[in-house]
Amino acid sequence: METKKYSSYAQIENDLEILKIEREIHYQKIELSINKTKEALVPSKAISFIGNVYENVFSGFTGTIVKALIPIAINWYKNRKRGD
Repeated sequence: METKKYSSYAQIENDLEILKIEREIHYQKIELSINKTKEALVPSKAISFIGNVYENVFSGFTGTIVKALIPIAINWYKNRKRGD
């Protein structure tokens, strides 16, 4: 890399300001990348969809039946004979 020669302090200040702005741009790009990664890892729409499905299944008359059948199904699964 070639050494730059300055003839005034104004040129130095100008280059320092350019470098400061470039550093801020790179920082913002990294921050945006991190935020996009977080959004990809925690899909809030999928979680809210699962919550809505759970709420619809376990509410009302159907929910009462499902809540009553779950313990019966668990006990049947635990008590079934192996190999039959």
